[in-house]
Amino acid sequence: MVIVVRSETNSTRQVILTLLKRNQEQTVSSLATTLEVTEMAVRRHLRELERDELISSRLEKQAMGRPIHKYFLTEKGSETFPRNYSDLSLGILQDVEQLSGSEMVDQLFEQRRDRLYKKYEAEIKGSFLERVEALARIQSQAGYMVEYKELEDGTFEFIEYNCPISQVAREYPIACTCEQQLFKRLLATDHVERKSCIAKENTSCCVYKVKDPKQSQT
Repeated sequence: MVIVVRSETNSTRQVILTLLKRNQEQTVSSLATTLEVTEMAVRRHLRELERDELISSRLEKQAMGRPIHKYFLTEKGSETFPRNYSDLSLGILQDVEQLSGSEMVDQLFEQRRDRLYKKYEAEIKGSFLERVEALARIQSQAGYMVEYKELEDGTFEFIEYNCPISQVAREYPIACTCEQQLFKRLLATDHVERKSCIAKENTSCCVYKVKDPKQSQT
């Protein structure tokens, strides 16, 4: 059995992001002093954060000496901090339902499904395993904390330990239906079975069983 876990946790990286969130801009020197580590260690983390497009930097001229780099959060970096979007989204959907009916809400989720497919279809290609890996990466980046396992029978267990839209999905199950349909289209298989759901059950994760369509032909 092959098990692959996607983890986004990194305490030093998160501390740096938090410092930039609180102070807007920081230099390598100020970060090193606060973290009580070397400037070389700070630069290593900053390079990784820049590579992930979570931070950026600008040069600031000094009255004397060389210009210094000041680092700050990008929009993507700011989005790593919790936002109270769920209450707002749920309220808007309830208003749409009241004004235009439940069919309009369904259409909104279906439009979101189609938009996500167009956004990600170019990134998910290759063998079935490569498609599962790419989908896991994309969902983890979106906050779903994905782990996947290849089972002995050749199928995959696709596990999401977090659901950023669970509050909305509890009220509107169409959200879960559209996610399942999206997975089918991105993985190019009809064999996507939902085994458990955070929004519908007292469980800690959403679990899908996915199967390469070629297995059905053998």
